[in-house]
Amino acid sequence: MTPPTDDDAGRFAFEGLDRVLHEKARLGILASLLAHRDGVTFTDLKDLCALTDGNLSRHLTALQKASLIAIEKGTAGRRPQTRVKLTATGKKRFLEYLAVLEGIISGALSNATPPATTADAQLNPA
Repeated sequence: MTPPTDDDAGRFAFEGLDRVLHEKARLGILASLLAHRDGVTFTDLKDLCALTDGNLSRHLTALQKASLIAIEKGTAGRRPQTRVKLTATGKKRFLEYLAVLEGIISGALSNATPPATTADAQLNPA
């Protein structure tokens, strides 16, 4: 194994990861909203992301404060309905975030050595 060089300094700090987005529940929320261009009802989003009402509400508040989502309150028939949509800013930031993740993954995979198979071990005994 080669020792790290000065060029490697901070290579795995992942400064490009947006802390607002880089949270499991928020990642799920944003991925769901990206897949549903017209938005998703609060109830459907809660089910898609397997979150409780309170937990989803807390994460939506954080995303709304960051201008990543828009929350629209209305009615469906006589019932109140909350619809959540990704804003243009939210879509842009989430796609940028995904590009950073793709770079991290491809970098890690390109440097990974595949595990030895049983056939390899039989051909090249140690």
